[in-house]
Amino acid sequence: MVDAAAALARARAAVAAVEDPEIPALTIDDLGVLRDIAIDAHGVTVTITPTYSGCPAMAVIAWEIEAALARAGFSRSRVVQVLSPAWTTDWLSEAGRRKLTDYGIAPPVRAAGRRALFGEEHPACPRCGSGSTELISAFGSTACKALHRCLACREPFDAFKCH
Repeated sequence: MVDAAAALARARAAVAAVEDPEIPALTIDDLGVLRDIAIDAHGVTVTITPTYSGCPAMAVIAWEIEAALARAGFSRSRVVQVLSPAWTTDWLSEAGRRKLTDYGIAPPVRAAGRRALFGEEHPACPRCGSGSTELISAFGSTACKALHRCLACREPFDAFKCH
């Protein structure tokens, strides 16, 4: 008889290690996209929430989840996307925030309000740590990031958009 708790832990470890294809420094667990994992007679069901509806990375993430589960010995799996509650940058783990900074992307301000939505809050530069930054473009290298510039070291950098 298979130990259900051990099987669930094995499935969780496999899925939690799946990397975000747009920011490979982060796992889907770091990002807060991984919502739930359940095992029943039909196999493993993984519930994920996209960072925004229509995120093109979700199809790749779903495929990577199924592949990770297959490598971990789970032959039957399915991935379910839920849009409610909507993902928020507050779901980023502390480890994920550190990884973003190390990768050169400014993590969003926690519990950001309307000021962040209208570009009135300026993220700290991930290179030098200065809070003296400016928005260059609301559109960064991916739809979930904006392009900023540090006024201290003059380097451009991506910053995660708050939502």
